[in-house]
Amino acid sequence: MGKWYDEAVFYHMYPLGMTGAPKVNDAEETQHRLRELFPWIAHMKGLGVTAVYIGPLFESTTHGYDTRDYKLVDRRLGDNDDFREFVRLAHASGIRVVVDGVFNHTGREFFAFRDIQKNRERSPYCSWYKGLRFDWNDPYNDGFWYEAWRNCYELVNLNLWDQGVKDYLFDVIRFWVKEFDIDGIRLDCADCLDFGFMQEMRRMTGELKGDFWLMGEVIHGDYSRWANDETLHSVTNYELHKGLYSGHNDHNYFEIAHTIRREFDENGGIYRGRHLYSFVDNHDVDRIASKLREKRHLDPVYTLLFTLPGIPSIYYGSEWGIEGKKEGPNDDPMRPCIHLEEMKDTELTEHIRRLGKLHRENPELSGGRYKELALTNRQYAFGRILGDQAVIVAVNNDENPAHVSIPLPLEARSCADAFTGEPIAVSDGKIQAELAACGSLCVKINGAVADEDTGSRRGEQIL
Repeated sequence: MGKWYDEAVFYHMYPLGMTGAPKVNDAEETQHRLRELFPWIAHMKGLGVTAVYIGPLFESTTHGYDTRDYKLVDRRLGDNDDFREFVRLAHASGIRVVVDGVFNHTGREFFAFRDIQKNRERSPYCSWYKGLRFDWNDPYNDGFWYEAWRNCYELVNLNLWDQGVKDYLFDVIRFWVKEFDIDGIRLDCADCLDFGFMQEMRRMTGELKGDFWLMGEVIHGDYSRWANDETLHSVTNYELHKGLYSGHNDHNYFEIAHTIRREFDENGGIYRGRHLYSFVDNHDVDRIASKLREKRHLDPVYTLLFTLPGIPSIYYGSEWGIEGKKEGPNDDPMRPCIHLEEMKDTELTEHIRRLGKLHRENPELSGGRYKELALTNRQYAFGRILGDQAVIVAVNNDENPAHVSIPLPLEARSCADAFTGEPIAVSDGKIQAELAACGSLCVKINGAVADEDTGSRRGEQIL
C-alpha cells in the first residue's frame, strides 16, 4: 500500500463561490454557509472521491486570498466549529481534507500590515513584508511602498526569510492540524515561495503528522524542483492540463502522448516516480466543458484524467458538465453557486463515478508503470502495469467509431472490459476492439509477466 495521497481521487471545492457568499466581507454577523456543504460529502463519496481540497477558508476581505486572519474561518462561510464538523464528517466517510495555505502574501487588513500603517518605521512588523520603503508611495497612498503579488496591491508579499514570519505561519499550520485535524495543505503561489521556507515546512509537518501532504500551485518550470523528497510531495501538472484539452480540440493525441512520455515514461521520464496533481479545470481556468469544441470529448478527457499517471482531481460542478469562462479579470463564471439538490446526474456523472471506482479498485492506476501501446492523431492506447496486473486504456477523439488493435503488455490469462466484465477479443497477442465515436475503453488484464518485464521488475511498483 502506498501513501493515501498518491492513491487519492480528489474533489476541489471553492466554498465562497459554491455557497454564493458575498463578494466583499463586510458583514458583522457570521453566516453558516459551510453547513450547506455537509451533504456534498456523500456526493463526493459516491463519485469515488477519497480526498477533498477545499479553500480558501481563512478570514479574508474579498476573494479569499487577501487574508485578514489565519486562525479564523471566513465569517461569510461560518465559524471554526462549522469547519471542524465538516472535517469530522469527511473523515467519517473516508475522505481526507486538504486546505489552501495562502502564505505568499496577506491582505491589507492583516494585523501586521495594519500595524505598519499606524506606526510606520516604529512597527515591529516592518521586516515581515518584502520591499517595504518609507520614501515612496503605493497606489493606496499609504505613504510607503511594498512589493505586491503581480502588482495587485491588495496582496502584500510576505518576507519568508524573516524568522518572525516563519514562526507565525508554522504556528498557523500547527493550529489548523490541532484544531481541525486537516491532512494536508495546497500551497497557493508555490512558484513564488522561498524553497528554504517550503523545506522547513516539509520537515515540520512531517514531524507533526507523518502522512501530512504538501502540494504546490506551480504553472511553469521544472516540477521536480518543487516535488521531491525535501520540498513538496506534489505540484499541479499544468503541462498535462493543457494537453488534455488541446489534444482533443486539435485531434492530436501526439501532444498528450509526448507530454506523458516526457514526464513519466518508464525509460527516462523526467518525473518518473513522482505523483503530480492532475486536473482538467479549477477555480483559475475555464471549465473543461467550455474549452472543448466537441462536448462529447468529455468522455475520453476524463478517462485520461483518471488513468494516466497522476493524482486525479474533479472540480466541483464539472461532473455535471457545467460551463464557465473567465471574463477579463473576473473569475466568477468559473466559481458559481451550486445547489446540490438541484443538480441532475448525466452520462458524464455516471462515467466519472465508474472511473472513480476503477481507480480505487486497481492500484496499477496509481502505482503502476506507464507503457505506450498505440498512437495515431485520433486514437491513443497505453497500459498501466503493476506486477501481473494491468489496465489497458484506449481513447478516440474522432467523431466516428474506430477499430483499435492494441498489443498486450502482458501474457494475459484473462482480458475483459473493466466496467462491464465482458470478455475482450484477443488475436495474435493484440486486443481487438471497437471504440465509440469520442469514446474510450478500459480493459482489465490478469496475466503472467511478459519476458521483458521479468527480473527486477516483477511485482515492482514503478510510476
